[in-house]
Amino acid sequence: MLATATAAPVNPDPRVGAIFLGGDSLHTCTGSVLHSTTGDLVLTAAHCMAEGFEASFVPAFAESAAAQDYWHVDAVYLDPRWVSSQDPHADIAVLRVSRQDGAAIEAAAGGGLTIGPSPAIGTDVVVTGYALGVGGVPVGCMARMAAVEHGYPSIRCSGLVDGTSGAPWVAGSTVVGITGGLEAGGCEENVSYAPPFDDAIGHLVARAEAGGPGDHAPAAFDDDC
Repeated sequence: MLATATAAPVNPDPRVGAIFLGGDSLHTCTGSVLHSTTGDLVLTAAHCMAEGFEASFVPAFAESAAAQDYWHVDAVYLDPRWVSSQDPHADIAVLRVSRQDGAAIEAAAGGGLTIGPSPAIGTDVVVTGYALGVGGVPVGCMARMAAVEHGYPSIRCSGLVDGTSGAPWVAGSTVVGITGGLEAGGCEENVSYAPPFDDAIGHLVARAEAGGPGDHAPAAFDDDC
């Protein structure tokens, strides 16, 4: 069995940020800026989006944010499997975001993450996320891809608590997973899961780049933990 790593506070990454729902000061999930043809896309877990709640994203969040630091989520793109039955294999959302000054988030972040397939067991990944709460700073963990459980890649890292859902699993400058999928990312404190990255995520990105209408997120998700 691979050793269990431990998450610890890290410096903010301009490509990773906190997600807020309903205009509240409580951040509930994590997202990451994607490289795209439009420069305005963010990746997170589908279960982070809920029907009836406006959402916003603050990259490199640390303790607090000014009004101009918030990017409004204009559209949410979801896999049909998630919309119809909340299939954990499809726990992926691509968000189209904007800011009042018309800036593009990818340019503001100094670049976005590219998307790659789920890597082999033993591949080192860096996970950066935000614990559920008000204020605070990101936590990070370097871990190795562990066993695939029921089709879901996994890592062993303690301290990736509630709120780190949607956190990118990064190898180099490529995001190869996000915290989510099985049990919305895992019920055990030291094991996290990711939905498998396959052709479906490319289809979501293509839809978002085309700028068409987004999808309606289901009601709040129950992870059964």
